[in-house]
Amino acid sequence: MMKMLTTQLSGLLQRISSSEEENIEETARLLAQAAAREGTVFFATFGEMKSILVNAQFAAEPFPSMQSWSPEIELTSADRVWIFTRSCYDEEALALAKKLSEEFIPFSALAAEPISDDNMLADLAYTYISTKLTKGLLPAEDGTRIVLPHALGGLFVYEAVKMKLNEMLIGE
Repeated sequence: MMKMLTTQLSGLLQRISSSEEENIEETARLLAQAAAREGTVFFATFGEMKSILVNAQFAAEPFPSMQSWSPEIELTSADRVWIFTRSCYDEEALALAKKLSEEFIPFSALAAEPISDDNMLADLAYTYISTKLTKGLLPAEDGTRIVLPHALGGLFVYEAVKMKLNEMLIGE
């Protein structure tokens, strides 16, 4: 079972890497606008995606110009927001996306679902990254699918964006 999990996780990360490379670069570019200037990159994390916030804050290499978003924060045009949520249908994440859109605050979003006509989060975001994790990675004995590592997929994307962002900031 461990070998199957390893194979499926590797496949998930490969799918994200190959299909989202351009969106990862666009997200890094968007967030670099705040990190390179006097803005702040706010992480708005929902559900298990809060683990990405913890990593970004306390890692050996923290994310540049990053703070945790909360509803009390007054955003400026120099700020950028990155929304992390398991699903594009998350009501809190969608409410924030609508508010940011109305206030013309550029933001990126990460969720499981791919871009589609009914994915309002992707429609509102300046950049959108899908982990493509819409069903469990492994079959269960009852025929269902189990193991939905949303935070692991999100953390992989976070590291990829951070790597690109650092390249952009160092190259200035």
